[in-house]
Amino acid sequence: MNTAGRVQLALNVADLDAAVRLYTHIFGTGPSKERPGYANFAIADPPLKLVLFENPDAVSPLNHLGVELRSTADVVAAAARFADAGLEQTASVVDRCCHAVQDKIWVSAPDVPLGAWEFYAVLDDAPGDSHGGVSSDACCQGDSLDVVPCCGTGQEP
Repeated sequence: MNTAGRVQLALNVADLDAAVRLYTHIFGTGPSKERPGYANFAIADPPLKLVLFENPDAVSPLNHLGVELRSTADVVAAAARFADAGLEQTASVVDRCCHAVQDKIWVSAPDVPLGAWEFYAVLDDAPGDSHGGVSSDACCQGDSLDVVPCCGTGQEP
Protein backbone atom coordinates (compact mmCIF):
# COMPACT_ATOMS: atom_id res chain seq x y z
CA MET A 1 0.00 0.00 0.00
CA ASN A 2 1.10 3.55 -0.65
CA THR A 3 2.30 4.77 2.76
CA ALA A 4 1.81 8.37 1.64
CA GLY A 5 -1.92 7.99 2.37
CA ARG A 6 -3.53 8.63 5.72
CA VAL A 7 -6.09 6.87 7.85
CA GLN A 8 -9.54 8.43 7.89
CA LEU A 9 -11.69 8.43 11.00
CA ALA A 10 -15.25 9.63 10.38
CA LEU A 11 -17.25 10.47 13.49
CA ASN A 12 -20.89 11.29 14.17
CA VAL A 13 -21.14 14.28 16.52
CA ALA A 14 -24.12 15.86 18.24
CA ASP A 15 -22.89 19.47 17.97
CA LEU A 16 -20.64 20.19 14.99
CA ASP A 17 -19.49 23.63 16.17
CA ALA A 18 -18.45 22.27 19.57
CA ALA A 19 -16.68 19.29 17.95
CA VAL A 20 -14.81 21.56 15.51
CA ARG A 21 -13.60 23.71 18.43
CA LEU A 22 -12.55 20.62 20.41
CA TYR A 23 -10.62 18.95 17.58
CA THR A 24 -9.04 22.25 16.52
CA HIS A 25 -7.58 22.48 20.02
CA ILE A 26 -6.62 18.79 20.19
CA PHE A 27 -4.77 18.72 16.86
CA GLY A 28 -3.67 22.37 16.69
CA THR A 29 -5.23 22.96 13.27
CA GLY A 30 -8.65 23.93 11.99
CA PRO A 31 -10.80 22.15 9.45
CA SER A 32 -9.69 22.07 5.83
CA LYS A 33 -13.30 21.93 4.66
CA GLU A 34 -16.58 22.92 6.29
CA ARG A 35 -20.12 22.55 4.99
CA PRO A 36 -23.46 22.59 6.83
CA GLY A 37 -23.42 19.54 9.11
CA TYR A 38 -19.91 18.52 7.94
CA ALA A 39 -16.27 19.32 8.61
CA ASN A 40 -13.01 17.57 7.80
CA PHE A 41 -9.48 18.04 9.05
CA ALA A 42 -6.40 17.11 7.00
CA ILE A 43 -4.00 16.64 9.90
CA ALA A 44 -0.31 16.37 9.03
CA ASP A 45 1.00 15.07 12.36
CA PRO A 46 -0.17 12.45 13.01
CA PRO A 47 -1.27 11.82 9.40
CA LEU A 48 -5.04 11.65 9.84
CA LYS A 49 -8.14 12.65 7.92
CA LEU A 50 -10.70 13.42 10.64
CA VAL A 51 -14.23 13.79 9.30
CA LEU A 52 -17.12 15.04 11.43
CA PHE A 53 -20.80 14.59 10.59
CA GLU A 54 -23.41 16.38 12.65
CA ASN A 55 -25.66 13.43 13.41
CA PRO A 56 -27.12 13.79 16.93
CA ASP A 57 -29.37 10.73 16.54
CA ALA A 58 -26.56 8.35 15.53
CA VAL A 59 -26.41 5.09 17.43
CA SER A 60 -22.59 5.10 17.38
CA PRO A 61 -20.02 7.89 17.42
CA LEU A 62 -18.19 6.02 14.64
CA ASN A 63 -19.50 6.82 11.16
CA HIS A 64 -16.94 4.89 9.10
CA LEU A 65 -13.25 4.09 8.71
CA GLY A 66 -11.18 4.76 5.64
CA VAL A 67 -7.82 5.33 4.05
CA GLU A 68 -7.28 8.40 1.90
CA LEU A 69 -4.90 7.56 -0.95
CA ARG A 70 -3.03 9.92 -3.25
CA SER A 71 -4.44 8.81 -6.60
CA THR A 72 -6.83 6.64 -8.54
CA ALA A 73 -3.85 4.43 -9.39
CA ASP A 74 -3.44 3.76 -5.66
CA VAL A 75 -7.15 2.86 -5.39
CA VAL A 76 -6.78 0.48 -8.35
CA ALA A 77 -3.69 -1.10 -6.75
CA ALA A 78 -5.55 -1.59 -3.46
CA ALA A 79 -8.49 -3.17 -5.32
CA ALA A 80 -6.11 -5.56 -7.10
CA ARG A 81 -4.47 -6.48 -3.79
CA PHE A 82 -7.89 -7.16 -2.22
CA ALA A 83 -8.98 -9.23 -5.25
CA ASP A 84 -5.76 -11.27 -5.10
CA ALA A 85 -6.53 -11.99 -1.45
CA GLY A 86 -10.12 -12.99 -2.28
CA LEU A 87 -11.64 -10.14 -0.27
CA GLU A 88 -15.16 -8.90 -1.01
CA GLN A 89 -15.18 -5.33 -2.28
CA THR A 90 -17.44 -2.75 -3.90
CA ALA A 91 -16.03 -0.19 -6.35
CA SER A 92 -17.31 3.32 -6.94
CA VAL A 93 -15.69 5.34 -9.73
CA VAL A 94 -16.07 9.13 -9.94
CA ASP A 95 -18.42 9.03 -6.96
CA ARG A 96 -19.87 12.29 -5.65
CA CYS A 97 -20.03 11.82 -1.91
CA CYS A 98 -19.16 13.61 1.30
CA HIS A 99 -18.65 16.97 -0.43
CA ALA A 100 -16.06 15.62 -2.88
CA VAL A 101 -15.70 13.68 -6.10
CA GLN A 102 -13.82 10.44 -5.40
CA ASP A 103 -12.73 7.11 -6.79
CA LYS A 104 -13.15 4.53 -4.05
CA ILE A 105 -13.59 0.96 -3.02
CA TRP A 106 -15.12 -0.55 0.08
CA VAL A 107 -13.50 -3.76 1.32
CA SER A 108 -15.40 -6.07 3.65
CA ALA A 109 -14.07 -6.27 7.18
CA PRO A 110 -16.71 -7.88 9.43
CA ASP A 111 -14.90 -7.04 12.67
CA VAL A 112 -15.05 -3.26 12.18
CA PRO A 113 -18.22 -1.56 13.40
CA LEU A 114 -19.56 -0.75 9.91
CA GLY A 115 -18.43 -3.96 8.22
CA ALA A 116 -16.12 -2.31 5.67
CA TRP A 117 -13.17 0.02 5.17
CA GLU A 118 -13.30 2.77 2.53
CA PHE A 119 -10.16 3.29 0.39
CA TYR A 120 -10.44 6.42 -1.74
CA ALA A 121 -8.72 9.19 -3.69
CA VAL A 122 -10.25 12.66 -3.86
CA LEU A 123 -10.50 13.83 -7.46
CA ASP A 124 -12.14 17.21 -6.85
CA ASP A 125 -14.06 19.28 -4.34
CA ALA A 126 -17.86 19.44 -4.63
CA PRO A 127 -18.57 22.94 -3.26
CA GLY A 128 -22.20 23.02 -4.38
CA ASP A 129 -22.91 19.70 -2.69
CA SER A 130 -24.58 20.80 0.54
CA HIS A 131 -25.82 17.37 1.59
CA GLY A 132 -23.22 14.87 0.46
CA GLY A 133 -25.16 13.85 -2.65
CA VAL A 134 -23.95 10.87 -4.61
CA SER A 135 -23.83 9.52 -8.11
CA SER A 136 -23.58 5.87 -7.15
CA ASP A 137 -25.03 3.53 -4.57
CA ALA A 138 -21.69 2.81 -2.88
CA CYS A 139 -21.25 6.12 -1.10
CA CYS A 140 -21.26 4.99 2.49
CA GLN A 141 -21.73 1.50 3.73
CA GLY A 142 -23.28 -0.16 6.73
CA ASP A 143 -23.23 -3.68 8.10
CA SER A 144 -22.21 -6.27 5.51
CA LEU A 145 -21.79 -3.67 2.77
CA ASP A 146 -25.45 -2.58 2.89
CA VAL A 147 -25.87 0.96 1.63
CA VAL A 148 -26.76 3.51 4.31
CA PRO A 149 -27.58 7.21 3.98
CA CYS A 150 -24.59 9.05 2.56
CA CYS A 151 -21.94 9.47 5.20
CA GLY A 152 -24.45 9.65 8.00
CA THR A 153 -26.05 12.85 6.72
CA GLY A 154 -29.56 11.43 6.47
CA GLN A 155 -29.56 11.76 2.68
CA GLU A 156 -30.27 8.64 0.69
CA PRO A 157 -27.63 7.71 -1.89
